[in-house]
Amino acid sequence: MYTSGTNLHQGPRVVTTSWPNFWVLPASWTQRRDSSQHMIPPPAKYGGRHTVTMIPGDGIGPELALHVKEVFRHACVPVDFEVVNVNSTATDEEDIQNAITAIRRNRVALKGNQSCQRRPQPLYNNVICLLLLSTSLDLYANVIHCQSLPGVQTRHKDIDILIVRENTEGEYSSLEHESVSGVVESLKIITRVNSLRIAEYAFKLAREKGRKKITAVHKANIMKLGDGLFLQCCKEVASGYPDITFESMIVDNTTMQLVSNPQQFDVMVMPNLYGNIVNNVCAGLVGGPGLVPGANYGDVYAVFETATRNTGKSIANKNIANPTAMLLASCMMLDHLKYDLLFTNHSSLVYTGYTSLSHCEHILGNEAALFLLADCTLTLPPFVKLLWAV
Repeated sequence: MYTSGTNLHQGPRVVTTSWPNFWVLPASWTQRRDSSQHMIPPPAKYGGRHTVTMIPGDGIGPELALHVKEVFRHACVPVDFEVVNVNSTATDEEDIQNAITAIRRNRVALKGNQSCQRRPQPLYNNVICLLLLSTSLDLYANVIHCQSLPGVQTRHKDIDILIVRENTEGEYSSLEHESVSGVVESLKIITRVNSLRIAEYAFKLAREKGRKKITAVHKANIMKLGDGLFLQCCKEVASGYPDITFESMIVDNTTMQLVSNPQQFDVMVMPNLYGNIVNNVCAGLVGGPGLVPGANYGDVYAVFETATRNTGKSIANKNIANPTAMLLASCMMLDHLKYDLLFTNHSSLVYTGYTSLSHCEHILGNEAALFLLADCTLTLPPFVKLLWAV
Protein backbone atom coordinates (compact mmCIF):
# COMPACT_ATOMS: atom_id res chain seq x y z
CA MET A 1 0.00 0.00 0.00
CA TYR A 2 2.94 2.32 0.57
CA THR A 3 4.16 2.73 -2.99
CA SER A 4 5.01 5.75 -5.07
CA GLY A 5 2.84 7.32 -7.73
CA THR A 6 -0.71 8.08 -6.66
CA ASN A 7 -0.26 6.83 -3.11
CA LEU A 8 -1.04 9.78 -0.89
CA HIS A 9 1.35 8.74 1.85
CA GLN A 10 4.00 10.54 -0.16
CA GLY A 11 4.07 14.04 -1.58
CA PRO A 12 6.19 16.77 -3.16
CA ARG A 13 7.71 19.59 -1.16
CA VAL A 14 5.55 22.50 -2.31
CA VAL A 15 5.32 25.76 -0.37
CA THR A 16 1.90 27.31 0.07
CA THR A 17 1.87 30.83 1.48
CA SER A 18 -1.48 32.34 0.46
CA TRP A 19 -4.77 32.14 2.30
CA PRO A 20 -7.73 31.96 -0.14
CA ASN A 21 -10.60 33.93 1.34
CA PHE A 22 -13.11 31.99 -0.71
CA TRP A 23 -12.54 28.79 1.20
CA VAL A 24 -15.43 27.69 3.41
CA LEU A 25 -15.00 24.72 5.75
CA PRO A 26 -17.54 21.93 5.07
CA ALA A 27 -20.48 22.14 7.44
CA SER A 28 -19.88 18.57 8.61
CA TRP A 29 -16.56 19.68 10.10
CA THR A 30 -17.97 22.66 11.99
CA GLN A 31 -21.08 21.12 13.50
CA ARG A 32 -20.83 20.61 17.23
CA ARG A 33 -21.38 17.22 18.77
CA ASP A 34 -24.27 16.72 21.13
CA SER A 35 -23.00 16.44 24.70
CA SER A 36 -25.65 13.82 25.43
CA GLN A 37 -24.04 11.51 22.92
CA HIS A 38 -20.34 12.07 23.54
CA MET A 39 -18.52 12.14 26.81
CA ILE A 40 -17.61 15.42 28.48
CA PRO A 41 -13.94 16.23 27.79
CA PRO A 42 -11.50 16.23 30.69
CA PRO A 43 -11.23 19.45 32.66
CA ALA A 44 -8.47 21.82 31.66
CA LYS A 45 -5.43 22.11 33.87
CA TYR A 46 -4.40 25.38 35.43
CA GLY A 47 -4.06 28.05 32.77
CA GLY A 48 -6.56 26.39 30.45
CA ARG A 49 -4.19 23.72 29.14
CA HIS A 50 -4.95 20.04 28.58
CA THR A 51 -2.57 17.11 28.89
CA VAL A 52 -2.99 14.50 26.16
CA THR A 53 -1.34 11.08 26.03
CA MET A 54 0.69 10.63 22.84
CA ILE A 55 1.65 7.12 21.68
CA PRO A 56 3.95 7.62 18.65
CA GLY A 57 3.65 4.00 17.47
CA ASP A 58 5.80 2.28 14.86
CA GLY A 59 6.87 2.97 11.28
CA ILE A 60 5.94 6.50 10.25
CA GLY A 61 4.11 7.08 13.53
CA PRO A 62 6.91 8.91 15.38
CA GLU A 63 7.55 11.38 12.55
CA LEU A 64 3.83 12.09 12.12
CA ALA A 65 3.54 12.67 15.84
CA LEU A 66 6.47 15.09 15.60
CA HIS A 67 4.67 17.04 12.85
CA VAL A 68 1.64 17.44 15.11
CA LYS A 69 3.78 18.60 18.02
CA GLU A 70 5.57 21.15 15.83
CA VAL A 71 2.32 22.53 14.41
CA PHE A 72 0.79 22.78 17.89
CA ARG A 73 3.91 24.49 19.21
CA HIS A 74 3.98 27.14 16.45
CA ALA A 75 0.22 27.72 16.76
CA CYS A 76 0.42 27.99 20.57
CA VAL A 77 -2.22 25.29 21.03
CA PRO A 78 -2.84 24.87 24.79
CA VAL A 79 -2.13 21.12 24.78
CA ASP A 80 0.76 19.36 26.50
CA PHE A 81 1.68 15.86 25.31
CA GLU A 82 2.64 13.08 27.68
CA VAL A 83 4.61 10.78 25.38
CA VAL A 84 4.36 7.05 26.13
CA ASN A 85 6.38 4.71 23.92
CA VAL A 86 5.04 1.21 23.33
CA ASN A 87 7.52 -1.41 22.19
CA SER A 88 5.72 -3.71 19.76
CA THR A 89 8.45 -6.36 20.02
CA ALA A 90 8.28 -6.71 23.79
CA THR A 91 7.23 -10.05 25.22
CA ASP A 92 5.31 -8.61 28.18
CA GLU A 93 2.51 -6.07 28.48
CA GLU A 94 4.15 -3.58 30.84
CA ASP A 95 4.46 -0.82 28.26
CA ILE A 96 0.87 -1.32 27.08
CA GLN A 97 -0.33 -1.11 30.65
CA ASN A 98 1.69 2.09 31.12
CA ALA A 99 -0.03 3.57 28.07
CA ILE A 100 -3.46 2.55 29.40
CA THR A 101 -2.66 4.12 32.76
CA ALA A 102 -1.65 7.37 31.06
CA ILE A 103 -4.86 7.44 29.03
CA ARG A 104 -6.91 6.79 32.16
CA ARG A 105 -5.14 9.73 33.76
CA ASN A 106 -5.58 12.16 30.85
CA ARG A 107 -8.72 10.64 29.28
CA VAL A 108 -7.62 11.70 25.77
CA ALA A 109 -4.88 10.25 23.54
CA LEU A 110 -3.37 10.74 20.10
CA LYS A 111 -1.96 7.47 18.81
CA GLY A 112 0.24 6.41 15.93
CA ASN A 113 -0.24 3.01 14.34
CA GLN A 114 1.22 0.09 16.23
CA SER A 115 2.66 -3.13 14.86
CA CYS A 116 1.41 -6.26 16.55
CA GLN A 117 4.42 -8.56 16.49
CA ARG A 118 4.21 -9.85 20.03
CA ARG A 119 2.76 -13.28 20.67
CA PRO A 120 -0.37 -13.66 22.78
CA GLN A 121 0.50 -14.47 26.36
CA PRO A 122 -1.79 -16.70 28.44
CA LEU A 123 -1.22 -14.39 31.39
CA TYR A 124 -3.09 -11.68 29.52
CA ASN A 125 -5.94 -13.87 28.31
CA ASN A 126 -4.64 -13.77 24.74
CA VAL A 127 -5.49 -10.08 24.33
CA ILE A 128 -2.94 -8.63 21.92
CA CYS A 129 -1.61 -5.10 22.01
CA LEU A 130 -3.93 -3.47 19.44
CA LEU A 131 -7.06 -4.77 21.16
CA LEU A 132 -6.07 -4.13 24.74
CA LEU A 133 -6.65 -0.38 24.46
CA SER A 134 -10.17 -0.79 23.09
CA THR A 135 -11.25 -3.43 25.55
CA SER A 136 -9.58 -1.98 28.66
CA LEU A 137 -10.89 1.53 28.01
CA ASP A 138 -14.20 0.37 26.48
CA LEU A 139 -13.66 2.40 23.32
CA TYR A 140 -16.69 0.85 21.70
CA ALA A 141 -17.18 3.23 18.75
CA ASN A 142 -14.61 3.63 15.99
CA VAL A 143 -15.67 6.54 13.77
CA ILE A 144 -14.09 7.70 10.52
CA HIS A 145 -15.25 10.29 8.03
CA CYS A 146 -14.33 9.49 4.44
CA GLN A 147 -14.89 12.44 2.16
CA SER A 148 -13.48 13.61 -1.15
CA LEU A 149 -10.82 16.27 -0.78
CA PRO A 150 -10.65 19.25 -3.16
CA GLY A 151 -7.87 18.88 -5.70
CA VAL A 152 -7.30 15.18 -5.04
CA GLN A 153 -7.73 13.22 -8.26
CA THR A 154 -9.70 10.02 -7.66
CA ARG A 155 -11.99 7.82 -9.71
CA HIS A 156 -15.06 8.78 -7.69
CA LYS A 157 -16.10 12.28 -6.64
CA ASP A 158 -18.42 13.68 -3.97
CA ILE A 159 -17.87 10.90 -1.46
CA ASP A 160 -19.05 11.76 2.04
CA ILE A 161 -19.47 8.70 4.28
CA LEU A 162 -19.50 8.33 8.05
CA ILE A 163 -18.45 4.83 9.13
CA VAL A 164 -19.29 3.63 12.64
CA ARG A 165 -17.61 0.38 13.68
CA GLU A 166 -18.18 -1.65 16.82
CA ASN A 167 -14.75 -1.76 18.39
CA THR A 168 -14.74 -4.21 21.31
CA GLU A 169 -16.00 -7.62 20.15
CA GLY A 170 -16.77 -9.62 17.00
CA GLU A 171 -13.93 -11.57 15.43
CA TYR A 172 -11.47 -9.39 17.34
CA SER A 173 -12.36 -10.84 20.72
CA SER A 174 -9.01 -12.72 20.88
CA LEU A 175 -10.78 -15.90 21.91
CA GLU A 176 -9.08 -18.64 19.92
CA HIS A 177 -7.28 -21.87 20.66
CA GLU A 178 -5.88 -24.95 18.98
CA SER A 179 -8.22 -27.76 20.04
CA VAL A 180 -6.04 -30.45 18.45
CA SER A 181 -2.89 -30.19 16.38
CA GLY A 182 -3.70 -28.42 13.12
CA VAL A 183 -7.22 -27.38 14.14
CA VAL A 184 -7.82 -23.85 15.44
CA GLU A 185 -11.13 -22.60 16.78
CA SER A 186 -11.70 -18.85 16.76
CA LEU A 187 -14.77 -17.41 18.47
CA LYS A 188 -16.81 -14.50 17.17
CA ILE A 189 -18.63 -12.70 19.98
CA ILE A 190 -21.77 -10.65 19.28
CA THR A 191 -23.80 -9.39 22.23
CA ARG A 192 -27.16 -7.69 22.32
CA VAL A 193 -25.96 -5.01 24.74
CA ASN A 194 -23.03 -3.91 22.60
CA SER A 195 -24.97 -4.19 19.34
CA LEU A 196 -27.74 -1.94 20.68
CA ARG A 197 -25.12 0.47 22.01
CA ILE A 198 -23.29 0.91 18.72
CA ALA A 199 -26.54 1.14 16.75
CA GLU A 200 -27.84 3.84 19.08
CA TYR A 201 -24.54 5.68 18.75
CA ALA A 202 -24.73 5.56 14.95
CA PHE A 203 -28.32 6.83 14.80
CA LYS A 204 -27.65 9.66 17.25
CA LEU A 205 -24.58 10.65 15.25
CA ALA A 206 -26.58 10.59 12.01
CA ARG A 207 -29.33 12.78 13.45
CA GLU A 208 -26.82 15.21 14.91
CA LYS A 209 -24.96 15.54 11.61
CA GLY A 210 -28.14 15.92 9.59
CA ARG A 211 -27.69 12.60 7.79
CA LYS A 212 -30.67 10.93 6.16
CA LYS A 213 -29.76 7.26 5.79
CA ILE A 214 -27.99 4.50 7.72
CA THR A 215 -26.78 1.25 6.20
CA ALA A 216 -26.17 -1.72 8.51
CA VAL A 217 -23.51 -4.03 7.08
CA HIS A 218 -23.76 -7.71 8.01
CA LYS A 219 -23.51 -11.34 6.92
CA ALA A 220 -26.71 -12.55 8.52
CA ASN A 221 -27.56 -14.73 5.54
CA ILE A 222 -24.77 -17.09 6.66
CA MET A 223 -24.09 -16.23 10.31
CA LYS A 224 -27.75 -16.22 11.21
CA LEU A 225 -27.31 -16.08 14.98
CA GLY A 226 -24.33 -13.74 15.39
CA ASP A 227 -24.87 -11.25 12.58
CA GLY A 228 -28.58 -11.93 12.81
CA LEU A 229 -28.55 -10.55 16.36
CA PHE A 230 -26.57 -7.48 15.27
CA LEU A 231 -28.99 -6.79 12.41
CA GLN A 232 -32.03 -7.23 14.64
CA CYS A 233 -30.61 -4.76 17.16
CA CYS A 234 -30.07 -2.22 14.39
CA LYS A 235 -33.68 -2.65 13.26
CA GLU A 236 -34.92 -2.13 16.81
CA VAL A 237 -32.98 1.09 17.20
CA ALA A 238 -34.03 2.27 13.73
CA SER A 239 -37.69 2.09 14.75
CA GLY A 240 -37.02 4.96 17.16
CA TYR A 241 -35.65 7.20 14.41
CA PRO A 242 -38.42 7.56 11.79
CA ASP A 243 -36.66 10.58 10.28
CA ILE A 244 -33.68 8.43 9.20
CA THR A 245 -33.95 5.86 6.42
CA PHE A 246 -32.62 2.47 7.41
CA GLU A 247 -31.33 -0.25 5.10
CA SER A 248 -29.19 -3.36 5.50
CA MET A 249 -26.61 -4.76 3.11
CA ILE A 250 -24.56 -7.95 3.04
CA VAL A 251 -20.86 -7.20 3.48
CA ASP A 252 -19.64 -8.72 0.22
CA ASN A 253 -22.21 -6.74 -1.77
CA THR A 254 -21.22 -3.67 0.25
CA THR A 255 -17.63 -3.76 -0.95
CA MET A 256 -18.80 -4.05 -4.57
CA GLN A 257 -21.23 -1.16 -4.15
CA LEU A 258 -18.53 0.96 -2.55
CA VAL A 259 -16.17 0.68 -5.49
CA SER A 260 -18.93 1.11 -8.09
CA ASN A 261 -21.31 3.67 -6.54
CA PRO A 262 -20.00 5.00 -3.20
CA GLN A 263 -22.22 8.10 -3.34
CA GLN A 264 -25.23 5.98 -2.34
CA PHE A 265 -23.89 5.63 1.22
CA ASP A 266 -24.41 8.18 3.96
CA VAL A 267 -23.79 6.58 7.37
CA MET A 268 -22.69 2.97 7.77
CA VAL A 269 -22.71 0.87 10.96
CA MET A 270 -21.18 -2.59 11.26
CA PRO A 271 -19.41 -5.13 13.49
CA ASN A 272 -15.69 -5.06 14.09
CA LEU A 273 -14.10 -7.03 11.25
CA TYR A 274 -16.37 -5.64 8.54
CA GLY A 275 -15.56 -2.16 9.77
CA ASN A 276 -11.84 -2.80 9.42
CA ILE A 277 -12.33 -3.85 5.79
CA VAL A 278 -14.75 -1.08 4.86
CA ASN A 279 -12.55 1.57 6.48
CA ASN A 280 -9.65 0.61 4.23
CA VAL A 281 -11.79 0.41 1.11
CA CYS A 282 -13.24 3.87 1.73
CA ALA A 283 -9.83 5.35 2.48
CA GLY A 284 -8.65 4.05 -0.88
CA LEU A 285 -11.65 5.61 -2.61
CA VAL A 286 -10.81 9.12 -1.41
CA GLY A 287 -7.09 8.92 -2.10
CA GLY A 288 -5.23 6.64 0.29
CA PRO A 289 -4.42 5.82 3.90
CA GLY A 290 -2.58 9.07 4.49
CA LEU A 291 -5.70 11.20 4.17
CA VAL A 292 -8.37 9.90 6.52
CA PRO A 293 -8.45 10.47 10.30
CA GLY A 294 -10.17 8.23 12.82
CA ALA A 295 -11.40 8.33 16.39
CA ASN A 296 -12.26 5.77 19.06
CA TYR A 297 -14.89 6.90 21.55
CA GLY A 298 -16.09 5.46 24.81
CA ASP A 299 -18.21 6.91 27.58
CA VAL A 300 -15.11 8.22 29.38
CA TYR A 301 -12.07 8.05 27.11
CA ALA A 302 -11.24 9.03 23.52
CA VAL A 303 -8.28 7.96 21.38
CA PHE A 304 -7.56 9.63 18.03
CA GLU A 305 -5.52 8.08 15.23
CA THR A 306 -5.42 7.58 11.47
CA ALA A 307 -8.39 5.70 10.03
CA THR A 308 -6.38 2.84 8.54
CA ARG A 309 -3.99 1.15 10.90
CA ASN A 310 -0.99 0.83 8.58
CA THR A 311 2.43 1.51 10.04
CA GLY A 312 4.09 2.47 6.74
CA LYS A 313 7.43 0.96 7.67
CA SER A 314 8.62 0.95 4.07
CA ILE A 315 8.67 4.77 3.97
CA ALA A 316 9.61 5.42 7.60
CA ASN A 317 12.41 7.91 8.36
CA LYS A 318 12.42 9.28 4.79
CA ASN A 319 10.43 12.48 5.44
CA ILE A 320 7.95 11.58 2.72
CA ALA A 321 5.06 10.32 4.85
CA ASN A 322 1.83 12.25 4.36
CA PRO A 323 0.79 13.80 7.70
CA THR A 324 -2.75 14.75 6.61
CA ALA A 325 -4.54 11.95 8.44
CA MET A 326 -2.66 12.56 11.68
CA LEU A 327 -3.13 16.32 11.45
CA LEU A 328 -6.86 15.86 10.89
CA ALA A 329 -6.97 13.40 13.79
CA SER A 330 -5.43 16.10 15.97
CA CYS A 331 -8.15 18.47 14.71
CA MET A 332 -10.79 15.97 15.82
CA MET A 333 -9.05 15.89 19.18
CA LEU A 334 -9.27 19.69 19.44
CA ASP A 335 -12.97 19.48 18.64
CA HIS A 336 -13.40 16.91 21.39
CA LEU A 337 -11.57 19.18 23.84
CA LYS A 338 -13.98 22.02 22.94
CA TYR A 339 -11.33 24.19 21.31
CA ASP A 340 -13.82 25.38 18.71
CA LEU A 341 -11.77 28.11 17.05
CA LEU A 342 -8.57 26.07 16.92
CA PHE A 343 -10.46 23.09 15.51
CA THR A 344 -12.06 25.20 12.76
CA ASN A 345 -8.83 26.99 11.85
CA HIS A 346 -6.65 23.89 11.72
CA SER A 347 -9.22 21.91 9.72
CA SER A 348 -9.58 24.83 7.31
CA LEU A 349 -5.83 24.92 6.78
CA VAL A 350 -5.73 21.28 5.79
CA TYR A 351 -8.55 21.70 3.30
CA THR A 352 -7.07 24.94 1.99
CA GLY A 353 -3.85 23.15 1.09
CA TYR A 354 -5.73 20.60 -0.97
CA THR A 355 -7.84 23.29 -2.61
CA SER A 356 -4.60 24.80 -3.87
CA LEU A 357 -3.87 21.54 -5.70
CA SER A 358 -6.37 22.54 -8.37
CA HIS A 359 -4.01 25.38 -9.32
CA CYS A 360 -0.96 23.09 -9.52
CA GLU A 361 -2.07 20.40 -11.97
CA HIS A 362 0.27 21.71 -14.65
CA ILE A 363 3.17 21.09 -12.26
CA LEU A 364 2.06 17.87 -10.60
CA GLY A 365 0.52 16.17 -13.64
CA ASN A 366 -0.78 12.72 -12.78
CA GLU A 367 0.46 13.16 -9.24
CA ALA A 368 -1.86 16.09 -8.54
CA ALA A 369 -3.30 14.18 -5.61
CA LEU A 370 -0.01 14.15 -3.74
CA PHE A 371 0.42 16.04 -0.51
CA LEU A 372 0.77 19.81 -0.67
CA LEU A 373 0.28 21.18 2.83
CA ALA A 374 3.64 20.65 4.48
CA ASP A 375 7.26 20.27 3.58
CA CYS A 376 7.26 16.97 5.47
CA THR A 377 10.30 18.06 7.42
CA LEU A 378 10.61 18.54 11.14
CA THR A 379 9.95 22.29 10.95
CA LEU A 380 6.97 22.24 8.54
CA PRO A 381 7.65 25.78 7.21
CA PRO A 382 4.76 25.98 4.68
CA PHE A 383 2.24 24.84 7.25
CA VAL A 384 3.60 27.27 9.81
CA LYS A 385 3.21 30.11 7.29
CA LEU A 386 -0.41 29.11 6.86
CA LEU A 387 -0.90 29.05 10.60
CA TRP A 388 0.42 32.58 11.01
CA ALA A 389 -1.97 33.72 8.26
CA VAL A 390 -5.02 32.80 10.36
